[in-house]
This record gives sequence, structure tokens and C-alpha cells, in this order.
Amino acid sequence: MRRFPSRVVTGFIALGLLPLTGCGTETGTATTAAGGGIRTIRAQQVMKLTEVHEETGMTLLEGPVFDGRGRLLVVDVTAPAGEPKVVRVDVRSKTAERFHTDDRGAYTSAQFSPYDGRIYLTDFAHGEIVSLAADGTDRRTFFTGDVDGAPMKPDDLAFDQDGDLYVSDSRGMSEGEPIGRVVRIDRDGKDVTVLADGLSAPNGVSFDADHRGLWFSELTEDRVSYLRLDAEGRVSSRHTAIHVDGGLAQTDSIAVDADGNLYQGLHGRPAMAVYSEYGERLGTVEVPARAAEGLESATNVAITPGGTKAYMTVSGPAGGYLYSFDALAEGIRQSNGG
Repeated sequence: MRRFPSRVVTGFIALGLLPLTGCGTETGTATTAAGGGIRTIRAQQVMKLTEVHEETGMTLLEGPVFDGRGRLLVVDVTAPAGEPKVVRVDVRSKTAERFHTDDRGAYTSAQFSPYDGRIYLTDFAHGEIVSLAADGTDRRTFFTGDVDGAPMKPDDLAFDQDGDLYVSDSRGMSEGEPIGRVVRIDRDGKDVTVLADGLSAPNGVSFDADHRGLWFSELTEDRVSYLRLDAEGRVSSRHTAIHVDGGLAQTDSIAVDADGNLYQGLHGRPAMAVYSEYGERLGTVEVPARAAEGLESATNVAITPGGTKAYMTVSGPAGGYLYSFDALAEGIRQSNGG
């Protein structure tokens, strides 16, 4: 975990976030490195969404998700009370507006439920999952409390086809111990099951393209693992699938496109690593070097449903931005939110 300035630490304490790390018309250009190396996919800036907040000393954009009208919702994890905690963006006109704020949440992800159509947000600071109506009103607490005797640190989430939730419980980040989990919560918020434990600050979580299993990343181990699920949603097998050579960067959120390719966000570098479902490194999405100064993470991405235009959340001392690039395949539910 990188070190933060003292004012950032003070802001995190105030928010309860001390352990937390984690349509433009321009088209990204793809190039291939000399000698047949890993392809570089150049992202282009769409717009700046947020400034660094004086109260918390930073801004951190996450959880991009398209609504049914093609507008993009983005959460700002460190937004203080009164500032927009969920922003709605018209990517065509490059305009943004406040969608939701409150005096409590520190939201790290967002997704629409296929069951009730509401927007679900993970509140990392308070160990809760909340939901909003499609217009941003009617905030409800969907889940709160301990799981198997331990509080959660919910980071990312994914829905199965029935509307049940699968959540990365990012415990262990500050303790330096493998005590994180992947948790399943049924769509009524009553039946809770730990699918995997002994994890090192799990972060990204996403179904594969066929809903046969779950990919999840571990922030402090720079690895991606796979949980095979049976017809009842139980784990039938688990294995480490990809070791990410991140250097100073760490594995953040995951998205999956229609071809099953994984887009692995990086915390500590404004870039994403792209892999096939068999672990082949297909490319790296990068912010142009001339624009990368003051940008420190590319946490997550949403690929336009049914299209290939991708929108990546990028943040750092320079502020919070949206960047776009051309994905390798079309967007599906697994590449929209989480």
C-alpha cells in the first residue's frame, strides 16, 4: 500500500477509510511493440470529473456503470459529505451532474441489479451495501453487519443472472494478513455464504462471459484467481489463474468483455492490463505519457453494452478523469459496473 500525505490520512480517518487503497468521440489508438511485444492501447482523455477534495486530500473515481439510457454513473470514493458521491455523466455531450450524495457513504463500486433494477453501492467505510432507485433517490440499506462473526469491507460486487450478489470483502489490507473473502448474498439480503476465504485484500470480482465462475483479484498479492461454480452457485474448484507483473502497481477492479477477456485495473499506475481467459497478456491500456503526470490509478472500466467503446476511471493528485479506448470485444453485464 502506497504512502499518503498526512492530510490524506487525516481525511481517511474522518471518513473511516484509512485502510482503503482502491461518450467521448475520441478513439484510442492501438500499437504493437517492436519485436512482437505486448500491445499498447492508447487511451484518450474524455473529461475531468473531479478535483482533489480539501477535506480528504484526494479524489478516487471508481465503479463506472451505464444506465438504461446510455449515461455513465461514477462513484467518488473519498467525496466528503455534501459533495457528489455518485456522478452522472453524459459521455456524448461531455457533461456531468450530481446524482447522489449523503453524509455517510464511502462508495467503491456500483451496479444495477437484474432483479429489481435498483443501483447497488458498496460502502467500504461502514461495511454496508446500499441501494438507490434508478433516479438516485430512495436510499436503502440492503445489507449490514458481520459475516461469520467478522465485519465486512465490501469493495466490488457482481450480480448473477438471478440478482444474487457476489462481493469482494477486502479485509487484511491494513493488517497485512490473508483474511479477506469472497461473499455471496442472496437477492433478498438474508442468506449469506462465504465462497472463499484466506485472501489477501480481494478487490475486483466479475463473472466470466458464460457465468460459469468468478474471477477475483487480490490487491496485495497481484494475482487473479478463478472460482468455478456449480448449478447451485456453490464452489466446485478454485485456482490461481494469473500472476500480474505490476511492479509498484497493485491489482484493482476487473471487467470481462463478450469474448471473455479480462481488463485488470491497476492501483498505483494509470493503466490496465488485458488478458485472455487463458491468461495470455493481450495488451496494456495506457494514458499517454504527456498526460500521466499526477495520475496514479486506473481503477475500473465500463464497456458500452453492445459496443466496444470503453470508459476508464483514472485518478490522482491531478484530479479524477474519464479516459476512453477501444475494447477488444463488446461490452456485456460483466463489463458494466462492479
